[in-house]
Amino acid sequence: MPLPSDETLITLSNDLIAQFKGIFGDHQGFRPAHARGVLLTGVFTPTPEAAKLSSAPHFTKPSTTVTARFSSSTGIPNIPDTDPNANPRGFAVRFNLAEHVHTDIVSHSTPGFPTRTGAEFLEFLKALATSPPDAPHPNPVEAFLGSHPGALAFVQAPKPFPSSFGREAYFGVSAFKFTNAEGVTKFARYQIVPDAGVDNLDEAGLKDKGPNYLFDEVPQHIAKGPISFHLHAQIANDGDVTDDATIKWPEDRAIVNLGKITLDAVVTDNDKEQKKIIYDPIPRVQGIEPSEDPLFELRAALYLISGRQRRAAP
Repeated sequence: MPLPSDETLITLSNDLIAQFKGIFGDHQGFRPAHARGVLLTGVFTPTPEAAKLSSAPHFTKPSTTVTARFSSSTGIPNIPDTDPNANPRGFAVRFNLAEHVHTDIVSHSTPGFPTRTGAEFLEFLKALATSPPDAPHPNPVEAFLGSHPGALAFVQAPKPFPSSFGREAYFGVSAFKFTNAEGVTKFARYQIVPDAGVDNLDEAGLKDKGPNYLFDEVPQHIAKGPISFHLHAQIANDGDVTDDATIKWPEDRAIVNLGKITLDAVVTDNDKEQKKIIYDPIPRVQGIEPSEDPLFELRAALYLISGRQRRAAP
């Protein structure tokens, strides 16, 4: 996972990290966003349809081990599971192809992203930081949302509380270019769908839950049986926008079932391993390439820089 050579991206990444810390606090050894999480291990088993879409090794091998992380939003390591700011939830999956060789998926439970570029996202965070409840209207964040319809749509999208990390659906942020062994290419976005079905809590159900209900449920669930999902690809039609994460595709787009993710163990030394692992939004594997979405390089730089800071923390 190399650091991009573009100094502008490096500066922007550092500015975003600083802005996250300004909003959520400087919690050394933790991620600046999605700080609270849990690591699990398991296996991915592809369908025959996966190899028809891409020649990527985890789509053509019988199975591949995975290291996955469920997480809550914000950079607050102890944010209660019942805090609305903990939504959307995150789900990152690492496909372990060989020693020190892997490809990752980073997803969250609300489709899309609030901005098209990293610079716009920094502007959004600055607006949030300067919009206290007593600020006159329109405050900075209201002004930003008024001029950025994609951000407004993301903020207004429902973000319900799941009953379990394993009863939530997750969505890739950006589109990818998939190429199969015959050289046929298609653009698609990932969707990760729980085998047990999506299950959200109503207001009454949430009141009965403790501040750690999601994270407490993970080992309890694993003790009874695995947590499983199916990995899907939503296929773009000709003319669909593939370089803008704020634009959702119509629901009638074709869905390809790529395979099953089965998580059957919680990682030992979880805090230590979470501190060490750095997920990469760029696939860096044959058969899957990033689209022209500008968020790819920015997110990769931000993840790597913050990951190095996290590893260096006492």
